[in-house]
Amino acid sequence: MRSVAARSSVAALLLTALPYPVHGADLLRDQRLSSVEANSVPKLSEAIRIDGRTSVIDGRTLWFPMDRQKVRLASIDVCELPQWAYDPRRHGVSTIPKPVPCGPLAKAWLKRTVGSAQVTCIVRAYDADGALLGHCTMRGRDLALKMLRVGWARVKAPAPAGYLTWQNYAMSARYGMWATYVLDMPEWRAKAVDRTLSRRPIADFNLLAERESEISPPFEDARTRPKRTDR
Repeated sequence: MRSVAARSSVAALLLTALPYPVHGADLLRDQRLSSVEANSVPKLSEAIRIDGRTSVIDGRTLWFPMDRQKVRLASIDVCELPQWAYDPRRHGVSTIPKPVPCGPLAKAWLKRTVGSAQVTCIVRAYDADGALLGHCTMRGRDLALKMLRVGWARVKAPAPAGYLTWQNYAMSARYGMWATYVLDMPEWRAKAVDRTLSRRPIADFNLLAERESEISPPFEDARTRPKRTDR
């Protein structure tokens, strides 16, 4: 019992203690930095329209087999497929946070949303890795916006004004990844060594313990939670 309690205390300490104070404003700051980076993204001389059925590669990337084109949803970011987050809620007798496969869950939600429907993407730029960046709709509905509304994506500047509104709504409601301890995606990409699908949750627990920024509400919740709940 003592060893379990000790592990629980260490887990809580690692996920809430930081070498310096970091707050939710990190997300807005990172969005401003992203807007600077966005100016260096290669633009197309004219917009391209791609229509058809798609396969879902991850939570923000579609594959159009007929055109043999990969299109990434513009103005959002999601957990990478090997990335793990942690659920701060207690499950059963264990007080150790439960790992959450945020990357696969984001992919699953986009796949469920798209199904076998026709998707239309208006492409105006390339992403850093050469993938096309586009505004994609299904039956007139913005796919990136749908991902933001359910909490499995975050805004990546530049973005339409409505995107931030729906992100804030999802954060307040603790939808999707906003209910978890999750490492910001650019920081994860910069630090993660093992990016295979066999990546173990402990690897992301270690990254969370040395995080440089916080984007999800549970971090702040943990710091403001009363130390005693028996009175």
